[in-house]
Amino acid sequence: MANRDKNKKTLLELAKLPGNSNCADCGAPGTHRNLPSVSRIKSIRLDFWDDELVEVMKANGNSAGKNIYEKFVPVFYYQPRTGDCEVLKEQWIRTKYERMEFAEQNKERPYTAGVYKCMLWKKGKDNRQFLERKFVLSVHDFTLKYYKDDESKGPKAIISVKDLNATFQPVKIGHAHGLQITYCVDDHTRNLFVYHKNGQDIVNWFNAIRAIRHTYLKTAFPTASDEDLKPWITRNYLKEGYMEKTGPLQREPFKKRWFVLDYLDRKLLYFKTQLDAVDLGVVFIGSEHHGYSVRECVPKGTRGNKWKYGVIVETPDRQFVFMCEQEREQKEWVEALKKVISKSMLPQDYTTEANIRRRR
Repeated sequence: MANRDKNKKTLLELAKLPGNSNCADCGAPGTHRNLPSVSRIKSIRLDFWDDELVEVMKANGNSAGKNIYEKFVPVFYYQPRTGDCEVLKEQWIRTKYERMEFAEQNKERPYTAGVYKCMLWKKGKDNRQFLERKFVLSVHDFTLKYYKDDESKGPKAIISVKDLNATFQPVKIGHAHGLQITYCVDDHTRNLFVYHKNGQDIVNWFNAIRAIRHTYLKTAFPTASDEDLKPWITRNYLKEGYMEKTGPLQREPFKKRWFVLDYLDRKLLYFKTQLDAVDLGVVFIGSEHHGYSVRECVPKGTRGNKWKYGVIVETPDRQFVFMCEQEREQKEWVEALKKVISKSMLPQDYTTEANIRRRR
């Protein structure tokens, strides 16, 4: 008969070992409870553990499990973190344990194909209606194309993967599988908002984008290591949200705008609404060594602002004044902007800065 107290003590000690203190799949609890077909949840303190199961846990553990189920994870494949959306976490778990995609070296994976096609529901440019469109990724010419009807009529758009980014935005898009695809055209940022009704399909599509981005980056920067390239494959934005913005003379009325802070590209983009297809403008956020700074403020002499928590961004060219609705948001924006400003500039950042100055 199992010794309940002894087994409980053994499991508590195992939980203290490196790699066992957090979830092996996303670093936090929660997702596994929603997957009874894949996961069996047991509490160390409350549930009964027989001797045989305790021996299994002693012989395996998170680190040993990773060596089996994550042995051949492609470099580009996105591994979810604590704050990521549920569809990423769920599909990561199903991919590992149900489909065993990473346990074999040469297992066929659809998102690694040279040409990857997918039907997605895409938001119209000037309305909130989503319509089904055919999307095609091609590693042969590093493009993303999408079609309004069939392929024989030609693509609605041909997008270079050079500046392509994809990030899950379920809350913004209003769908659990909502994905935002971003790219650049004529120094402007364009957004595509899409979703797929099937969780596996949208995550496969996301990783197909990451696969082609990784291949492109390896071609563009042949001497860079995979670790250097990983952050640039795709990225989440450092902060997003509404602020009020005034003009360069600071006498213009404040207008409410949706702001997006891109940490890697050092861009503070703003849109009229969070689902706009094209940005209204962009502020380059350089380093403190090049005359950039940010601080909280209570601006005087401004007019038209409904919100009172101010943020001032100083650049070599001008001073930007933004207003936040709540003090918490003001502090979050200041901290996020400080994080960018404290980072040293890379050679490509000077090109970005010059292009943004030319755009004004």
